[in-house]
Amino acid sequence: MRVLLIGASGAIGTRLVPRLRQRGHEVTGSSRSPGKAGRLRALGAEPIVLDVLDATAVREAVAATRPDAIIYQATALTGVGFGRNLDRSFALTNRLRTEGTDTVLAAARDAGVSRIIAQSFAPYRYAREGGPVKAEDDPLDPAPPKKARQSTAAMSHVDQAVTAAGGIVLRYGGFYGGPDALVMAVRKRRLPVIGGGGGVMSFIHLDDAAAATVLALDHDGPAIYNIVDDEPARASEWTPALAVALGAKPPRHLPFWLARIAAGEGLAMMTEARGASNDKAKKELGWTLRYPSWRQGFTAAYSQPESAKAAA
Repeated sequence: MRVLLIGASGAIGTRLVPRLRQRGHEVTGSSRSPGKAGRLRALGAEPIVLDVLDATAVREAVAATRPDAIIYQATALTGVGFGRNLDRSFALTNRLRTEGTDTVLAAARDAGVSRIIAQSFAPYRYAREGGPVKAEDDPLDPAPPKKARQSTAAMSHVDQAVTAAGGIVLRYGGFYGGPDALVMAVRKRRLPVIGGGGGVMSFIHLDDAAAATVLALDHDGPAIYNIVDDEPARASEWTPALAVALGAKPPRHLPFWLARIAAGEGLAMMTEARGASNDKAKKELGWTLRYPSWRQGFTAAYSQPESAKAAA
């Protein structure tokens, strides 16, 4: 296929380009900066510069590249810190998930492109009740914290708009496998285990996420898939394990009442969150994970041989 990959220079985009090329697809990869062109070309994509919030530019790019499929991976999370107000931190990403999604879908419709795959998110979104692991058709949280409502609404917009257009939505787990805010927070002991650490998180290695995305190209929508690993995990389990893999000091432990002073109502997302099931994605996409659990993945991604640690 001719594939237009919007957001090709991001963490998952740079892993997608070579995999798409290996499958024989022609890839046009967009970035917001002309400085990314050289790297995208080296990976195997024809680079273009594109502002997804510019409707005219998107329409012209889709018309010029004549794609058989569009993969929409645009976010603005590089360097973003995660504080009490998620909506403030995610403001531009929320626009990309609402205005940007609508702009891409409109351009695709005008050009007759019906095969659309878009990035969404699984953690912290499912209703905080019932069992610890949720499937795609389980209810989402009807009452997210006040300062995360715009962010959760933006993700729901992606889900609804893309499936309404007949596309496929991939609700990725928490990405790992590269330098990111999560790694920095654990290194600096800024991610404590709160109370009993009962909040459940679903992770996915970037390489496994890219593999699932490429497989989704061979399937028709509308559909939503949780792209997560096999082992949703409590914070009390994964946070110390990540610290060990990083060679960092163990996380601090904070009582619930003290953490609530700092985090406010958003604390519920960390202490009551449910994980996500990948059964549907494995069955329907024929997806096999390289890292079925974050336990192997953290070690592979972040642990260094003793010689390397000594040199560092």
